[in-house]
Amino acid sequence: MIARHLQVRGRVQGVGFRYSLQSEAQRLGLAGWVRNRLDGSVEAAVYGPADAVGKLVEWAHRGPPSARVTDVAVTMHEGSYDGFEVRPTA
Repeated sequence: MIARHLQVRGRVQGVGFRYSLQSEAQRLGLAGWVRNRLDGSVEAAVYGPADAVGKLVEWAHRGPPSARVTDVAVTMHEGSYDGFEVRPTA
């Protein structure tokens, strides 16, 4: 089990990115959270099997159809989670 922090930039707010990421994470059996940032990016913390986390990171480079992702920064993250939630903007 691994945990990663994602910072996704581009046109990722107002396009359903958070809820699409939540749905994809749940489909892959991952736990964690996602939220909008005041700088216009989306950030997420994901926890689960390494292969599933890798698949979510790949998905984040595309996002939902109306998103235009320009950058995804992935870093190590500490923690484990139960379920996957959409958090308020930070």
